[in-house]
Amino acid sequence: MLKSISAAAATVAIAATCLVLLPPSQRVEAQSVGMYVNSVDLDILPAEHDNFLAAIKENGAASVQEPGCKRFDILNLASDPNHFLLYEVYENEAAMKAHRETDHFKKFAAAAAKMVAKRDARAMSVIASNAATK
Repeated sequence: MLKSISAAAATVAIAATCLVLLPPSQRVEAQSVGMYVNSVDLDILPAEHDNFLAAIKENGAASVQEPGCKRFDILNLASDPNHFLLYEVYENEAAMKAHRETDHFKKFAAAAAKMVAKRDARAMSVIASNAATK
């Protein structure tokens, strides 16, 4: 029993030492676990491609100005110019819900309704966030 308590104490001490020795930028990444991610796949009607691009870029730029929105990436599938992936990162689910109440989102949603052939949204939780610090 004493051996298992000593092993547990050693593990906690090593973990604490690693956290203290991490550079501040990596500590921030480690603390970001638990953020809320909304991933949305969109197939756009080919005739609406340019209109969609203008609307989603405007929405994305406004979104990252919101408190609680950490990232709003707009990705295009290399093999299909009409397939997009939105990768949205929020502090929590409440921040994402607040995003959906903004005027800029409502404007985008109304415009995109006639542009989108297929939409698949998935809510996700961040398990680990790894980013280069260089």
